[in-house]
Amino acid sequence: MMGKIAGILLAAGASVRFGEPKALVSLDGERLVDRGVRVLREAGCAPVLVVTGAAPVETLGALIVPNAHWRDGMGSSLRAGLEALPPDCPAVVVTLVDQPGIGPEAVRLLIAEHRAGASAVAASFGGRGAEPLLVAREHFAALTASAVGEAGPRSYLHAHPVTLVPCDDVASPDDLDSPGDLESLF
Repeated sequence: MMGKIAGILLAAGASVRFGEPKALVSLDGERLVDRGVRVLREAGCAPVLVVTGAAPVETLGALIVPNAHWRDGMGSSLRAGLEALPPDCPAVVVTLVDQPGIGPEAVRLLIAEHRAGASAVAASFGGRGAEPLLVAREHFAALTASAVGEAGPRSYLHAHPVTLVPCDDVASPDDLDSPGDLESLF
């Protein structure tokens, strides 16, 4: 039997264009960091790690991974999360704090595809790969190596064979770049 698949929520950025760290922004009475943790946990991920940096963040149900190098870009946060995974973790789902349209069903679809044999799986929207991304342990080194500067999980998607799982009917890949995006998302 396969072990538990971990979850990493990248939530370290300062969100300069947004005006405040997105992890602390509330949507429908729930902070985005809490929403992201809930989504990963409801999908069955354990442990769930939240990579923080620009702002101190606390949340229930997750391990906080401070990233002292968060200013170097999303790549440093991805590396920090991967390096903090338990050694027996067979796979991990990586998701972003500023994608509130991603729910547990999308993550479950990735996990199901992995359990069926795929070792690298990404959600797809309109036929294009996007976050969240699930990778098995054998991809951790390559994912870590591709995580440089602002290159987060998406750079891995473009450089490696990844099984795409259509999620158009269960999720939205839209991210938050400005406060106006909160109203336009839903």
